[in-house]
Amino acid sequence: MPDVLWTPPADVLERSRIGDYLRWLRAHRGLEFTGYAELWQWSVTDLSAFWGSVWDYFQVIAHTPATDVLADATMPGARWFPGATLNYAEHVLRMPGLADDDPVVIAHGQTRAPQTLTAADLREQVRRVAAGLRRLGVGTGDRVAAYAPNIPETFVLMLATSSLGAVFSSCAPEFGTRSVTDRWQQIEPTVLVAVDGYRYGDKPVDRRGEVAAIRAALPSLRHTVAIPYLDPTGTPSEGAIGWAELAAATDEPLTFTPVPFDHPLYVLYSSGTTGLPKPIVHGHGGILLEHLKMLALHHDLGPGDRFFWFTTTGWMMWNFLVSGPAVGSAIVLFDGNPGHPDLGTVWRLAEETGMTYLGTSPPFLLACRKAGLVPKEVADLSALRGLGSTGAPLPPEGFTWVYEAVGETLQLQSLSGGTDVCTGFVGGVPLLPVYPGEIACRALGTKVEARSADGTPVVGELGELVITAPMPSMPVGFWNDPDGRRYREAYFDFYPGVWRHGDWITVNSRGGCVITGRSDATLNRGGVRLGTAEFYSVVEGLDEVVDSVVVHLEDADGGPGELLLFVVLGEGLELDDTLRKKIARELRTALSPRHVPDEIHQVRAVPRTLSAKKLEVPVKKILTGTPVDSAAAKGALANPESLTAFAAFAQRRASDEDATVG
Repeated sequence: MPDVLWTPPADVLERSRIGDYLRWLRAHRGLEFTGYAELWQWSVTDLSAFWGSVWDYFQVIAHTPATDVLADATMPGARWFPGATLNYAEHVLRMPGLADDDPVVIAHGQTRAPQTLTAADLREQVRRVAAGLRRLGVGTGDRVAAYAPNIPETFVLMLATSSLGAVFSSCAPEFGTRSVTDRWQQIEPTVLVAVDGYRYGDKPVDRRGEVAAIRAALPSLRHTVAIPYLDPTGTPSEGAIGWAELAAATDEPLTFTPVPFDHPLYVLYSSGTTGLPKPIVHGHGGILLEHLKMLALHHDLGPGDRFFWFTTTGWMMWNFLVSGPAVGSAIVLFDGNPGHPDLGTVWRLAEETGMTYLGTSPPFLLACRKAGLVPKEVADLSALRGLGSTGAPLPPEGFTWVYEAVGETLQLQSLSGGTDVCTGFVGGVPLLPVYPGEIACRALGTKVEARSADGTPVVGELGELVITAPMPSMPVGFWNDPDGRRYREAYFDFYPGVWRHGDWITVNSRGGCVITGRSDATLNRGGVRLGTAEFYSVVEGLDEVVDSVVVHLEDADGGPGELLLFVVLGEGLELDDTLRKKIARELRTALSPRHVPDEIHQVRAVPRTLSAKKLEVPVKKILTGTPVDSAAAKGALANPESLTAFAAFAQRRASDEDATVG
């Protein structure tokens, strides 16, 4: 058994929110559980009792009561809390445990001075902006789109939109015009709210041209609202109004439109690495219940906490972060380059804002490790109780580094989920220890299983991650998919009635989980399946390697196929036979001889999405002859130019020339 890195304190049941929930279950439901495993089993076996308890424990405000908890458990199409009406924004703005003058939004960035909103400030700004949207004719079901970064205005706009029963959608302003219009032409917004630009580090980025192009491409728009963010003295362009006008003083009270449980709250989008991004519709009730559960019971957040996740408004972690006030937690927003002027920026921000929970990604943590950074030496992190990591698997050495360099007493929570459910399927919980490289548990109410190739559940073996019981935050559907065909094809075609997520997972005998990459990008040689995460852990552990991407090209005749590795090296380094042999030796030793690449090539960059995910599948498609424009939607990439090297490489291979990548 691997060494335990963190053990729950002896008084965890007295101090944690999940401990309070267990006491409530005993007092109000007559239920007692011996530990997390038993609690989880109940939560996924008696779905109505569990989600009904979440509703009651968190005192959800229903304008009309539900006639049932789960009227139909069929997937897709489960019917949760039929008859109930509620409003997500009402619960976020309830801010339980916070007084009017308590800080609830603490915003920092590289474009303007820090801002703090108290609970009263936030309610007042939402009240004004909701009134402004009403003046623009926004009502139930209308779409409001934000081309804006992780700043208070975007949060206020989302709450104001949802308070009216309208539907919100955001794109980060680093998204290019095509990437934005591919998303928003599908949902036809009537109002666009956009910044003029932003700073990334010390570099100003003007987005007025992009905003003009987006406006021209969206004939559904009736109004455009300009946020003077890069240039506070700027004036709105022709036909637009300013944010100050939208948020002008008014006597209108703050009200919340009661909507059905599954009424659209916001539309999130799949990465869009191939084809049009899927417009994933999330509902008021499902998101509310799921986020109450995760933020309070798993992340242990409540009044007095300051919750942060490094994210942009183009990633579902922003939507997850900004639910924080619904459990009484303040949220910390950051807009800018986390590596400017150096990798200590986020850690110093933690000290300055008194963060109690810091969320980030494995690439950031591993970059800090590789740079030799010791965060506890550059900032006072004594307030930090939790550290979250998501977006990719965190290898064991990342776990070990956190406890050596960040803090010995905090709880590291590695989690994995998706935009599709706007949460984590698997993650941490205060009741369980932390093991290196391991996600501690399957989340409450989330019936995660690993399935073998023949569809049977397996324990202790690599399998497909599936969800075999419905969750309230599964999508209401896809936008403009009236018969649900696209939705079914996305998740339910492979195993009818069971959600297939597209990840490889191993669930061990104690319920811990290891995610080993996307199942459609898996390496499979000689019958041995290996997720790409383990491969990268070895390769990128080498000092010379900055980044890498690996693909397996199958042999149509059933042979071993070809394993191709592409590496980005440190500045000034060139790939030579000595380094190739070193990489091969490390892989052979750490993994197996089957996983030594047939070829290793140097590239300038690994293609990544705007949320920093590696694009193994599009690279594989390009290497097997798919044109670049068909293999990936360039607007969804952080570095679309990186694909051209792979296309050139594929052409040279096809013509049987000596192939090297430049």
